[in-house]
Amino acid sequence: MAIVTGGATGIGEAISKKFAKEGAMVVVNGFPQDPVEDVVESIVNAGGRAIGFVADISVEENARECVRFALERFHKLNILVNNAGVFPVMDESQDYPVDVFDYLVKNNIRTAFLMTKFALPALQETKGVVLFAGSEAGEKGLAENAPYGGSKGFMHAFMKGIAVEQAHYGVRANAVCPGPIDTAWTHKETGPMSSKNERELILSTPLGRRGTPEEVANVYLFLASDEASYVTGALFPVDGGITAAKGAIGKLAKAQAEKPSGDLSLDHTLDGATDMSRGADAPGPAV
Repeated sequence: MAIVTGGATGIGEAISKKFAKEGAMVVVNGFPQDPVEDVVESIVNAGGRAIGFVADISVEENARECVRFALERFHKLNILVNNAGVFPVMDESQDYPVDVFDYLVKNNIRTAFLMTKFALPALQETKGVVLFAGSEAGEKGLAENAPYGGSKGFMHAFMKGIAVEQAHYGVRANAVCPGPIDTAWTHKETGPMSSKNERELILSTPLGRRGTPEEVANVYLFLASDEASYVTGALFPVDGGITAAKGAIGKLAKAQAEKPSGDLSLDHTLDGATDMSRGADAPGPAV
């Protein structure tokens, strides 16, 4: 049984559907503006098991209630995926708005802390897994991206602390670190990137393309599975080689680097929390 935060858009939708396809019962969490019920309906129509939990989980009581709700419905918790996060602005640090920084901390850091805190007792009972959404931005210095990278640097360090601290309970923790993925965040029409940012993103990736949400979900699935039973405290790059590369290596990529077709039906790849009005003044949980 898995909780996927931010589980209705972008990479989160792919994680929710991939886990359900493999037989997991999934609680799909998202903001009230997110297509949570659409994703749940899609999973159920495909023969999977899923329910929605609509709430801003940066609010302490909502995070506590999300875990309680999952346990009430499914009686156990095996996997927590801390995927919720936002990416509303790219700007140099001297110009970076303070309200955007606060929004990053609220949605990228506080959500992961609260959900992990409240999920751990149940995960200790099942010897479960906590998975975190890391990023290449938490490993490398990226221009116009320092605060976002800082939020991911926290996720990397927090994950490692959880992995060491919780090992004696049999709980594992790991982070998946995407590079440029084909979601709303990496397109100038739907996210904060400019045309220049988009060009640089592809040129700096050895495989010469964005990854797909399903390619990221595949790694989450592995880390949640028994096949990864001896893996904890690890950062897993899913970045087309970007953190290993130097220079505009992506323009050398040939047809061998074409993106796979995948087998998930994803409807909300280009939806995502890039607008700071998402989650603003959200009511309590809707289930």
